[in-house]
Amino acid sequence: MNRNISRRDFIKVAGVGASALMFKPFNIETYYEALYAPKRLPQFPNSEIIGRLVDQADIRKRPSPTDDLGVDTSIGVLPADYLIEWTREVIGHVVALTNQKYLETPKGYIWSSRVQPTRNLPNTPAAKIPDGQPGFWAEVTVPYVDLTLEGAAASPWMKDHITYNFPPRVYYGQVIWIDQIRQNNGFVEYRWNEGDKGHGYGYGAYGELFWLDGAGVKILTDADVAPISPNVDPNEKKIVVNITYQTLSCFEGTNEVFFCRISSGQVYDPLTGAVSDEFATPVGDLSAWWKIISKNMTAGSFQTGYSTPAVPWNTFISGEGVAIHGAFWHNDFGEKRSHGCINVKPEDAKWIFRWTAPYISLAQSEQRLTFPAHGTLVSVKELKV
Repeated sequence: MNRNISRRDFIKVAGVGASALMFKPFNIETYYEALYAPKRLPQFPNSEIIGRLVDQADIRKRPSPTDDLGVDTSIGVLPADYLIEWTREVIGHVVALTNQKYLETPKGYIWSSRVQPTRNLPNTPAAKIPDGQPGFWAEVTVPYVDLTLEGAAASPWMKDHITYNFPPRVYYGQVIWIDQIRQNNGFVEYRWNEGDKGHGYGYGAYGELFWLDGAGVKILTDADVAPISPNVDPNEKKIVVNITYQTLSCFEGTNEVFFCRISSGQVYDPLTGAVSDEFATPVGDLSAWWKIISKNMTAGSFQTGYSTPAVPWNTFISGEGVAIHGAFWHNDFGEKRSHGCINVKPEDAKWIFRWTAPYISLAQSEQRLTFPAHGTLVSVKELKV
């Protein structure tokens, strides 16, 4: 399986690769007509957990790239954002990688790193913005929500979607800022203001506006950001990140109270494939110094950059821009693959965000600390094996 970083990472918010997009029949007038049309939530599979393909993926007749004779086991290809009922995972074989799990489906086996586990938890939308408030934070609780663009495309993310004829969407686990509500299309629509500088998007945002079916997102409440273990002495809280084994543990004193798999910085040059520490996660004793509920992350070049709005639950631990944050564009936890950040599942990022100091309220949205003040200590270790 090709592990090289490609244009896939530049448009990773959609979890789609150029190979999955570039061969679609494309009519720009038809695309724009659809882009600006109101959209209801689709009918999602009837499954407690729904797998969303984050990229084009092979369906295989057995949980391995090849059979005992070395013959390719692929029996077909499914496109990005294809949804499938999540039945069970089985242990298979993937050469030289940690994740050996495959999702068993009625169609065959899919390598689970390519499948985001999601749920279909629709909501009853609010009829209006609460009095006296400029808007509210909302979390996507369905596999995806199709977007209706208002105005012109501005971001690399949106422009790439147009280039490759792929529908813009927000995905399970993303957190967005809603500043308007309308009902003139026969259902309740929320407006996502991606460029509202007062609510966490002023750093790298492009100011785009989108409308979406309000049933697809849950309005966050104070309980969603309430501190976890606030009575524990902040000096007794510590995060230990093991780069070698791709794990993260939260400790209260000597008690481990939380554990998850991570994806830290990659250790090769995405252009040449050579070993490189350009994107490696820094090792050492760091600390939480900036927390922000949701953030646009856009950086890098055409070949090795990325453009990702609404990255949820960001806990920055290094002045170089390294954060622990939710990642919805892959399920590759246990492998090194980021541009230096520590990727975790959105629900894990949310727990860590709530547990770590400094604590954040919905009204505050973000907080920065300046040296020598600091939040929860984060020890990033790399063991020599």
